[in-house]
Amino acid sequence: MKPLYSASSLLFLLSVLVFSSCVDEVNSSYTYHTMMPIYLEMSDVRARIITTEPAQPLDNPGKIYIYEDYLFINEPTKGIHILNNENPAKPINLSFIPIAGNVDMAVNGRILYADNYVDLLAFDLSNINDIKLVKRVEDVFTHMYTHATGEIITFRDTVITTENPTWGFEDGGGWLMNSSMSFSSNYSAAAQSYGTGGSMARFTLANLHLYAVDESTMRIFDVENPSDPTFLKPIDLGWGIETIFPFEDKLFIGSNVGMHIYDASTPSSPTRMAVYEHVQACDPVVVNSDYAFVTLRNGTSCWNGANQLQVIDIKDLYQPKLKKSYPMLNPHGLGLAGDFLYITEGNHGLKSFNVSDVMNIDQNQLEFLTSEKSVDLIPGPKSLIVIGPDGVCQFDYSNPAKLKKLSCIQVKNPVKFY
Repeated sequence: MKPLYSASSLLFLLSVLVFSSCVDEVNSSYTYHTMMPIYLEMSDVRARIITTEPAQPLDNPGKIYIYEDYLFINEPTKGIHILNNENPAKPINLSFIPIAGNVDMAVNGRILYADNYVDLLAFDLSNINDIKLVKRVEDVFTHMYTHATGEIITFRDTVITTENPTWGFEDGGGWLMNSSMSFSSNYSAAAQSYGTGGSMARFTLANLHLYAVDESTMRIFDVENPSDPTFLKPIDLGWGIETIFPFEDKLFIGSNVGMHIYDASTPSSPTRMAVYEHVQACDPVVVNSDYAFVTLRNGTSCWNGANQLQVIDIKDLYQPKLKKSYPMLNPHGLGLAGDFLYITEGNHGLKSFNVSDVMNIDQNQLEFLTSEKSVDLIPGPKSLIVIGPDGVCQFDYSNPAKLKKLSCIQVKNPVKFY
């Protein structure tokens, strides 16, 4: 019996099948971004001489802080820009302090405090043109910091840094670790020679003490002698800590699951009064004598979060209660000036409200500036200072219902944020 197919026929069929399968094959290629770790020894970091450098353009501003007529703008992990802001319509870029690993800052009596990876530095600002490092407090910070521009993991003697911590597909299918950090203090603290920062605070000053929080711990420094900060002790707060805001002799600490209230009437040893819990979300907070205003937002580091403004009754500090919540788009930082609340809505813009009637805040929106992408702000004595991905802008807010733009400092390389 003859075979159905000859050897040559089978070979021909096989070649056709192979060729056909090659023609139908779909080729895909993917590009991945990953972090390249850089290891630094703190002994090498400490050996560097820090001297004031000429003014530099803003590349990626992280935090804003005002003291007297000066505006300080942090360049995450790189240092601090100093500007003369006597005239908010024409701020003058004066100089730059290069501080590796810098994330936070605060000013007390002409002394600037800034973190340098695991160390706290104190700079004398008496001569703004010749700023001097006057003290280094070693090995007081051990935390992980994540920002759109890079990540820092600190240990006692070694620091691991990375740039552009993005994993995923080049076409945008990936995800970005991004957690904004900034500083805050009640503006009334200016009477104590303290500066003022934004709402997403990690450092704050109150009652001759500096309080610094990381993801799980509050560290306390005695700064009665501003040029000689002394580390006192750490206080465990639990995981997920994000912000700190002082009001009178209380500390309001925001976490991604709630708000902690601490009594700091004994400044060197604050004690916990209460914890108000909410859904998991990024959480900055500002307060007045009766209410705490908390913005919650979802985002890459705030899983399962809501986009809300929550008003919390704090008349009884031991039993804070939710008064009312209002839907928001994607709120980041916020600032309170009397009865007027300003909220940065990320890529969506900047909002302002009259909050004298906390039960009807949504009916008392004053403005929604959709063109002003914003992350955080400071209601300062001369202007409302707003920071966003495109730069730092200042507004005349003497008429709270109608903000008037005074100036903008553009950044060289805007960073996408969430």
